[in-house]
Amino acid sequence: MVTGWITVPKGQGTSSKPVIECFTLPSTATVPSPETPQRRSRISAGLLMFRRNRGRIEVFIARPGGPWFPHRERDVWTIPKGEVEPGEEKLAAAIREFNEEVGLASVPPYMELGWIRQKGGKTIFAWAFEGDVDESIPIRSNHVEIEWPPGSGRKRRWPEIVQARFYGLTEARDLLKIAQHPLLDRLQECLRLNSKKEQAGLISVPATSVDSYGVSALVGKN
Repeated sequence: MVTGWITVPKGQGTSSKPVIECFTLPSTATVPSPETPQRRSRISAGLLMFRRNRGRIEVFIARPGGPWFPHRERDVWTIPKGEVEPGEEKLAAAIREFNEEVGLASVPPYMELGWIRQKGGKTIFAWAFEGDVDESIPIRSNHVEIEWPPGSGRKRRWPEIVQARFYGLTEARDLLKIAQHPLLDRLQECLRLNSKKEQAGLISVPATSVDSYGVSALVGKN
């Protein structure tokens, strides 16, 4: 199954999108609001795309661009994510950032994975969705301009993401930032609980779903 390169309009994907709540999520009572100017850069939102491949779960993670960690892989990769803008819903920001960082549109329903806090203090809100992509097509990512070396006054441009692909959960855990590991655990728990509900007839999920852009993704039973 192949997705096309899509530009998602800013604000696309609000709380009206179907969201699956799987379990009790971490309290957000102590999480700063993106509306607070001095804390804006500390709030991000992102999406974790997953697929079922020959009986195992695989997740789509990305390697950031830039001059940092050129020879390191572990504890570097990340879910596609980015800053939540003032007045923007977090899920809308996650959908927008996923598109901007890897050039792909996402498909509901979204499974809420709660939030985690990274070592530097940044809080990341995350959702998961089931989808697939032709990995032979290069990703298309935004570029960022960074002063490098620091203090040199010289600016260089790098893509935000240089590589993104599916990995099994074990391989993904080896590469993903350690602070994001709980998102993999929560995804597994969501899938386990949803499977039980499906077997009990408590929820009914269609075999496929096609969003308004015509991008299809697996979202249910296999």
